[in-house]
Amino acid sequence: MKPARALALPLCAAVAIGMAACFSAPRRPESPSPAAAPEPETPPAQSAPDVVPRIEPRSRNGNPPFYDVLGKRYFVLSSSVGYVERGVASWYGPGFHKIRTSTGEIYDMYGMSAAHKTLPLPAYVRVTNLQNGRSVVVRVNDRGPFVGNRIIDLSYTAASKLDMLRNGTAMVEVRSLDAAPAPAPAPALETPITAADSAPAAAPLTASPLESTSPAAPAAPAAPAAPAAPSAQVMQVAIPAALFIQAGAFSDPKNAERLVEKLRGGGYGKIFVRDNEIAGRRMYRVRIGPVPSVAEFDRIVAALERVGVHDAHLALD
Repeated sequence: MKPARALALPLCAAVAIGMAACFSAPRRPESPSPAAAPEPETPPAQSAPDVVPRIEPRSRNGNPPFYDVLGKRYFVLSSSVGYVERGVASWYGPGFHKIRTSTGEIYDMYGMSAAHKTLPLPAYVRVTNLQNGRSVVVRVNDRGPFVGNRIIDLSYTAASKLDMLRNGTAMVEVRSLDAAPAPAPAPALETPITAADSAPAAAPLTASPLESTSPAAPAAPAAPAAPAAPSAQVMQVAIPAALFIQAGAFSDPKNAERLVEKLRGGGYGKIFVRDNEIAGRRMYRVRIGPVPSVAEFDRIVAALERVGVHDAHLALD
């Protein structure tokens, strides 16, 4: 499937105090199809390490209260804390390499970065391919994707590590990662001198007859530990038993049954109601599936849109 990609959002104007800012996203050319993407020798995509989350201030660019693209309004989240979303990921590469992102940084298709519609920039997320269990950590510094029901646009390298270059898309989970501040060094403790501390040191022990009597070489001073580098290994997580589309969730089971009746016979596949108790409250969720591929996910979601179900999303078994 050809990955779709819209442009980073330049700041277009400031507005009066108390009013939200207006941002626009000029349309850029689509990136080449996955088959046309290069397979670079240097740097090898699989050897690129995950990024390490760190505390960063919000970018001065790319974080309006809201912005409009292709007739739809998006509201930027005030924080990424606790963010989890499941849906379809795409990727963007050669057509956007070295083009400025929404934060003003230059896009590097060989880096570990991503674009998202509503997360504050920058943000750090773990992206897990729900179809093969591969998982990577990327830094979000761009806006998009704005085509279809895609929830995140990954760099070429991140997509390669998730093994989604050939198909161009994958069903994923996106989970925010929060960087913890570095702990302050502990203050040195003043230990009082005791009689044992002031006593002369004991004479060294002589070597046992069973041990070598040759003089030991002086011990080399311990080298300071080098900081651990981010691992380039792709993390593997458990693959979900099945993937479904959730068409609705209701506290009243009658409303769930009404939606099932509305959808029955519409060619969506198997439709059922799953009830769960959440925080002491029972919810009735209308599910469709299992869904075997992104193409089938797209087909069903588009069909649901046509009958007025606009909040359908990917769900795990």
